[in-house]
Amino acid sequence: MPMDKNTNVLIVDDYKTMLRIIRNLLKQLDFNNVEEATDGQEALSKLRAGNFGLVISDWNMEPMTGLDLLKEVRADARLKSTPFIMITAESKTENVVAARAAGVSNYIVKPFNAETLRDKIEKVMAHA
Repeated sequence: MPMDKNTNVLIVDDYKTMLRIIRNLLKQLDFNNVEEATDGQEALSKLRAGNFGLVISDWNMEPMTGLDLLKEVRADARLKSTPFIMITAESKTENVVAARAAGVSNYIVKPFNAETLRDKIEKVMAHA
């Protein structure tokens, strides 16, 4: 299945610079329907109110981590099948295992480029 470039994408990071970087990478990939949230709680509100086809979230956020957000999304009947990509600076095995157990669709370790992002998005969209 080809990537739907009109998909509404929610990017979540408590670091504004990172949001800008991800938004720019998505723009390079022709994704222009991008919304931002700066914490898990805000992301959850937006997800519940909107219609998003993809979530790209940082792992390390306060007070609600990306993992907590993922668990909330997967526990929500309406949101549970939303593709969810986790971004982290940590490639520690236990993190990957925890994210997988919580139902993450895919995983990106920082730093990354548009190529990596496209690859991961294509993979999760193929299974959506």
